[in-house]
Amino acid sequence: MQEIEQLRALANPERAAKMAARHKRDRETLGIAPAELEPLVAGWRAAMTPDERVALARDLWEADIHEARIAAAKLLLQARMRPDADAWATILEWAPAIDALDIADAVAAAGQRRLASDPERLADLEGFAEAKNPLQRRLLMTITNAWAKMNHPKPADLPIRDRALEWASHLHHDGNGAVRQAVAAWLSDLARHDPERAAAWAPAEKVVDQVAEDDRPDQDPE
Repeated sequence: MQEIEQLRALANPERAAKMAARHKRDRETLGIAPAELEPLVAGWRAAMTPDERVALARDLWEADIHEARIAAAKLLLQARMRPDADAWATILEWAPAIDALDIADAVAAAGQRRLASDPERLADLEGFAEAKNPLQRRLLMTITNAWAKMNHPKPADLPIRDRALEWASHLHHDGNGAVRQAVAAWLSDLARHDPERAAAWAPAEKVVDQVAEDDRPDQDPE
């Protein structure tokens, strides 16, 4: 697969060893810096139709290489991607298997774009709140984070913001630090962009103020 070979050409063994120690996973890690990965994936996106991007993204994910999974998510990142139903379905399929924070963040970024293109997709995320995988629960906050940052949300944006606040109520005592940190970050963003709405949500200030330093994960959850 030529795309995998292109990724391997950018491998940095020293960086890969450090990343692998942090991830604590058996998955192959190439140690590619984000600044090198982004232009490679951008070139793939530009040369492919939406259906071709989804097909490649699925193949890259199944290769089970750390950077290949990040690249897979980045293939689905483009804001104006039509059709994108298969891209959204692929993101939902990946969610239970996410086991690294940087993979989770890449999937969340793609998920934000796909949710923005069809806000009714919010209903597809409902089951994530009770997911066994903490990084799947965390996606509820990271996929909806753009709505916390809106200074002037449109009427169609408000239900998304309100539902995310309901999820925050459910998750702010989550047993996993990565989830709690994502809730706190969401609420902090909302407080900056819509302080009145944030103040109206009773636990918000408490959550933001009480996130301890050890709740800010520097490695992936066990």
